[in-house]
Amino acid sequence: MPIEYDAVVVGSGPNGLAAAITLARAGCSVLVCEANATPGGGARSAELTLPGFLHDVCSAVHPLAVASPFFKTLPLERFGLTWIQPEVPLAHPLDDGSAACLHRDVDFTAEQLIGDSGAYRRVMKPLARNWEKLANEFLQPPLHLPRHPVALARFAIPAVCPATFLAKFLFKHEPARALFAGIAAHSFLPLEALVSSAFAFVLGLAGHSVGWPIPRGGSQRITNALANYLRELGGTIETNHRIDNLNDLPKSRAILLDVTVWEFLRMAGEQMPTRYRRRLESFRHAPGIFKIDYALSDPIPWKAEACRHAGTLHLGGSIDEIATTERDVARGKIPERPFVLVAQQSLFDETRAPGGQHTLWVYCHVPFNCAGDMTDRIESQVERFAPGFRDCILSRHKTRAADLEKSNPNLTGGDINGGAANLMQLIARPILSPTPYRTPMKGIYLCSSSTPPGGGVHGMCGYHAARVALHDCFSTRKP
Repeated sequence: MPIEYDAVVVGSGPNGLAAAITLARAGCSVLVCEANATPGGGARSAELTLPGFLHDVCSAVHPLAVASPFFKTLPLERFGLTWIQPEVPLAHPLDDGSAACLHRDVDFTAEQLIGDSGAYRRVMKPLARNWEKLANEFLQPPLHLPRHPVALARFAIPAVCPATFLAKFLFKHEPARALFAGIAAHSFLPLEALVSSAFAFVLGLAGHSVGWPIPRGGSQRITNALANYLRELGGTIETNHRIDNLNDLPKSRAILLDVTVWEFLRMAGEQMPTRYRRRLESFRHAPGIFKIDYALSDPIPWKAEACRHAGTLHLGGSIDEIATTERDVARGKIPERPFVLVAQQSLFDETRAPGGQHTLWVYCHVPFNCAGDMTDRIESQVERFAPGFRDCILSRHKTRAADLEKSNPNLTGGDINGGAANLMQLIARPILSPTPYRTPMKGIYLCSSSTPPGGGVHGMCGYHAARVALHDCFSTRKP
């Protein structure tokens, strides 16, 4: 069979599109196959509740997209991508009616953390100064020769610590401890686990350096910009083109898979070597999520004024409460008071809802493949910090783990992270190698969040995988 394309990419999430763009920029002919009717994977938007209310289907707030070294090289603004920076990137309300906040300015953030100002400044300010160096180090495979070893070591030593230990060691008071714990909980790890602090540092430093922005018009705008740039480069995207077996793909020199290891196992079937198959089969899932999108008649009546100006909120109370909740989830227990992540995009982006009305994006962590309905527990957590919230609700759209998987097979069991991000699976993701994107099947590469640097909208998994493919299959072409 004659070669039809230089490369075929399966999946049009940010990593798949990043891989395709990298290949197309090197002069390759590229086809992207997408199972859904619209490209984007986890970066999509749709009217899920009522007409005129635009909701982000999965990802919503994008510090790593703005921080991505690869995305910075792309002319995405030319294709309509505009970032909005909320007045307060992150607020963490507490039961006394106050809120601990992450602000762009490290010093201003520290000043608000009464009693822990000096400690916060001492730990975060030196790291924030090195943000550009650090972002280039940790947004690539961990097994690499660091260009900035001193900066990386200064980050890695505290980052490997469990979040509960480090927060209580560094900070004396609840606001700073809770703020750190809430950011660390993005790891989906128990806060007693090694490297849970790494997520607090990465996302906290990103907040200080690039903010926690939202794209005007929804996360679909990120996808649209990437897709349109790919088309300008000559790439092709075919939607409603589901791949069930690798043999169904057109003939090409390279195949890049923006799919999780479990989808890769299904597609490869018996073609996959036994030893590699066993390694992928041992790869562990992260917990799942339960998500609700709301159409609201009014802004949420938060008790803490700062929350009314925040793009993102973490609802979980104290560090001990968050730690208990995340520990329960990891053990397969549905938490009574879930840790709830909230984004209120329409406060800052008028395109999201009809005039005077609002959207709300909310999810909580649940055990993998949880079938339970978390609506009452989520709404109780919101009411805890915003009495009267339920009176604002016009409509709800609930998404359970099974619904996520149905809409996107990469979200098996509600796992939005491409697999657990524990210490072993950060180092060996999914295998221990300087080039974990390369598989033992010639010309086939994995480029999803199941590879380094893992979950998030940053495109770096796809970029790195495409560079490996260019080296292996197109040695005369420069990436």
